[in-house]
This record gives sequence, structure tokens and C-alpha cells, in this order.
Amino acid sequence: MEALKHECGIAMVRLLKPLAFYENKYGDSHYALGKLYLMMEKQHNRGQEGAGVACVNIHQTPGHEYMYREKAEGKDAITKVFDTIHRQISTPDPDDPCAGPAFSGELYMGHLRYSTTGKGGLKFVHPFLRRNNWRAKNLCLCGNFNMTNIEEVFNYLTSKGQYPRVYSDTYILLELMGHRLDREVERCYQEALSLGLEEQQVTEYIDNHVDMVPVLKTTLTHFDGGYVMCGMTGSGEMFAMRDPWGIRPAFYYQDEEICAITSERPVLQTAFDQRQESIRELLPGQAIIINRKGEIRLEQVFPAEKYSACSFERIYFSRGNDSDIHQERKKLGFQLRDSILKAIDGDVEHTVFSYIPNTAEVAYHGMVEGIRTVSPNVRAEKVVWKDIKLRTFITEGSTRNDLAAHVYDITFNSIRPDIDNLVVIDDSIVRGTTMRESILKILGRLHPKKIVVVSSAPQIRYPDFYGIDMGRIEEFIAFQAAISLLMERGAHHLVEQVYEDCLQNHENALRQLYEPFTAEELNEKMVELLRPSEVHCPIELVFQSLEGLHQAIPNHPGDWYFSGHYPTKGGARLACRSFVDWYEKKGKQLCNKQ
Repeated sequence: MEALKHECGIAMVRLLKPLAFYENKYGDSHYALGKLYLMMEKQHNRGQEGAGVACVNIHQTPGHEYMYREKAEGKDAITKVFDTIHRQISTPDPDDPCAGPAFSGELYMGHLRYSTTGKGGLKFVHPFLRRNNWRAKNLCLCGNFNMTNIEEVFNYLTSKGQYPRVYSDTYILLELMGHRLDREVERCYQEALSLGLEEQQVTEYIDNHVDMVPVLKTTLTHFDGGYVMCGMTGSGEMFAMRDPWGIRPAFYYQDEEICAITSERPVLQTAFDQRQESIRELLPGQAIIINRKGEIRLEQVFPAEKYSACSFERIYFSRGNDSDIHQERKKLGFQLRDSILKAIDGDVEHTVFSYIPNTAEVAYHGMVEGIRTVSPNVRAEKVVWKDIKLRTFITEGSTRNDLAAHVYDITFNSIRPDIDNLVVIDDSIVRGTTMRESILKILGRLHPKKIVVVSSAPQIRYPDFYGIDMGRIEEFIAFQAAISLLMERGAHHLVEQVYEDCLQNHENALRQLYEPFTAEELNEKMVELLRPSEVHCPIELVFQSLEGLHQAIPNHPGDWYFSGHYPTKGGARLACRSFVDWYEKKGKQLCNKQ
């Protein structure tokens, strides 16, 4: 499949004992920084466009830096960031010899970025930092999120007289939360004065009494979307909060020495050598908050909404070494047994089974197990190989297209030409570009009797706006198939009606596009659209059913990209807008030809 981009990965570390404790016990004065590096590298799959790290030293004396941040772009951004940090640690600031080593502190935050909004550049790489001369008003944010109502929040801020410098959800979120943090600090300030405190006593009171719960509640109540929001203040408050629908994941581990938070459970298991039972999941609408004193508490900031944990996390994004995810992916493959047997007319003897590397490998093992319940002699081969990314920019025109088609390669002589069927499983089929331009072409060179392409996920029919790079409905091969069938059958009036309904933001507008067709009819049209001209053998697509998805992944019911049922109004509204944009650019012209 085409590599989908996931919004981000987060990693946080809070030391709960003095820094000297870790140096004495582990012989490492930067113990937390090493753990952060490991946690970020173990989540490298979640973001390869940029990375950033921030640190707070709550015991630094005035006049010296106490809040550090470093960011970099590119697939090797983690290495760049930590190389730079290492140089800073190894080479103290000659202008401030009393400052101590850089990036030495009790609070650490790391971030890996994949952009789904099209906005690139170092200024969009997390963490984001808001500076202030009052330590408690300094705010550093990062997150795994995509907000669907940024226009509304922008208008709200400007109506209050604010002037955000950049139109992006992260910048606007930083300014809004920073404003609310200012109000919380001022509340503490007034309390300190009412207690008769003066000068430095006031500052100490503020640092020890800032409460992030009202800040989170008054900030995030304005936002619609999927998120895990993470942050820390200059005075030593640290927090991570999950959206009320549980769309994006977050896990945490704590003991007497440390508290750590990541986007994936096995990362914490590996980093701290823990069993699965020791890792806890942050609940929808819940925040984990660690104050300046290192006291940890869980707060239900918002009531939980209808649980909509993203199923794509389980199918594709999260690392497969999580024990539950591993079993779920195997079951997704196993459940396709009957559909696959039907596609090959039960002829297991003359069929070779394979997969599209690399994320479909676990589903492949489940598929093979399923076939073996019918026929023990299954011919399983690694027919498809994924090569390193070819540098197509060095060529032009048809040569460039030819290079792009060779991202995958095949094991020659792995099947008997014109005798064996070839079944290959992928985790999902989204746009179909790689399938058409590369995979089907190279599979055709083996001259199989029939090619069966299996998707462990259902047909992807609807765009995503909660952190996956699937926001343009016209790119989906399933959508293209539905529109082609509607045009062939003279049903342009339905397309026009959907357009009118989308203008009114009707929740079920887009689902009308698929109602006239069976899944098999859409599959056949997709094959027609995907078939390369040089491949002449029969091709069949087999998709997971929506019911099969929920049987295999019962605890992550979020399926809007398959079903069109969005958990929030903002997601449904943006889906309608996506169709409106397509219709006004291309769809209206198609309908007028009918």
C-alpha cells in the first residue's frame, strides 16, 4: 500500500527523585534523556518528517536557562536532535559557566512529526514554546492531534482581540492555552497576596499552586478533533490529556522513580523492562498531571464521549510487537479464509500465498493459518520484496515513472506460469496508486493464472481528519469506483443531491454514494481502474468486511474511514467539505456530461 502518514508520536519522562539519585544508582547523569531517546526511536514509525525535544530544570537558579528545546527536520531528525543535545552537554556555554550542563532537568518531552495538513518546515515541528519572564507562564506543547474546527477557534481568538501569528492548530492552541495559563497564574498571584506573601514568596507560591486542570478544561473545550495533548510549564507542571472520544492513543508507566508517557504500549514495556500489566492506558477525556513536587494524579477533565478509538492504529500505524495488536492482525488475516477460497475456486494446490511487505506480514501469517485449516499443504512464499526508496528525482519523464514502478520487486520463478494462482495480502488499499503503478505490474511478470489481492482492512471510502493523511476523498480508489459506476448508470442526479446535502452538512450525505452498489460491484470496478495495460490475467480484490473488522478488533470501534460514521461534528463537516471541493472542481463537469 501507499505509506500513510500518521499525525505524530509523543514521549514524556518525569523524574520523581533528585537528579543525584539516578547518577548514583545508574551511573548516568542524563538517565532520563537516554530513556527519552529510546522511547522516541521505538516510535520512529510514527513520524519521519521532524522531531523535537524539550527539557525543564525546576531547580535552576535565576539568570540561567531552565527550559531547553531542540528541533530538526527529516527522517534522521531524531539523530540530529540528540547529536546537537550531546554537543551542548559536552561543551558548556563559555559565556555562562555557572549554568550547568544543558538539557539537565527533571521534565523531558519528545515528539515525532508527520504532517497531515500540508504545512512543513521547522517552525511547524513540535514542541512549541511560549516564553515569559514569569517561570510559571512559560509553556511548552506537543501532541498527536488534528483539530477539525481550527477556523472557529481562530475566529474566537480574534474576536477577543488576540492576533495569532500563524494560522495552524498548534500555534493557535499554544496561544489559547498560554492565555488560560496566564489567567491561572494571576489567580495564584491574587491568592498569594491575600495570604500576605511578598516578593519571592509570591513567586514560590505560584510555582507550587498552578493547577493545569482548569487550564486544560477552558482551552480544549473549544476544540473538536482527535488528540493526545502534552505539555509542561517552566515551573514544573507536566500533563498529557486524551480526547473525550479516545480517538488517539496514550499509555503511561509509573513507579517510585519515574513516570513516562508514550503513544504505544510496547515502547514503555521495552524502555522499562515491564510486563504488559504494568502499563496503563489513559482513558478518554482523562489527563495525567504531575505537579512541581512530582505528585501524580489522574483527572477526568471532560466526560467520556462515545468511545471511538482509531482502528487504523491497530491495522497499520502502531508497532506490531504489542501482543494484542499482533493477535488482532492475525485474526484479520484468518477471517478472510472463506473469501479467498471462493476467489481461487478452492484450488489451494495450485495457489501461492504471499504478502505486501512490510506491515501486512502478521495478517499474512493469520491468512496462512486460516487456509491450513482447510488444506495443510499451503504454498507460502515471499514473492514481493520492498526495496530501498529509489531516488527518482535524478531522472525525468517516463524514466522517472519507470523507476517509481520498481519500489517493489519479485522473487522470480516463485510460481508456475499460467498454472498457479497468486494470492497477496496487504493491510489496506487506499489510493491504489502503488497497486496500479508497481505491485500489479511486477506480479504480472510472473504470469500467474490469476491474481487475488487481499486487503485485511475494509474498503476505505471516506476521508480522515483526526490525524491520518487521508483528507481528499477524490484520491480513494473506492470513491473513484463509486463515481464511475454512478456515471455509467446515469445516476448523476444522486451525485448532485449529495453535493446539495454536503452543503447543508448532512451527516449521512456521503454514505448515499455507495448505497446503490454491493461490495463486489465496487471491487470489480476498482480492478478495472487499477489494471495495468500489460497485465492480462484475471484479477480479483478481496476486502475485509466491516463486521469482520470489529470481530477482530473489538476494543477499537473507530471506523469512520470505512463506515462514514464520524465521532465528532467537525469530522463530518470536513468530510462534506472534501466532497464539495471535489464536486466544484471536477464533479460538476462530470455530471454535466450526462
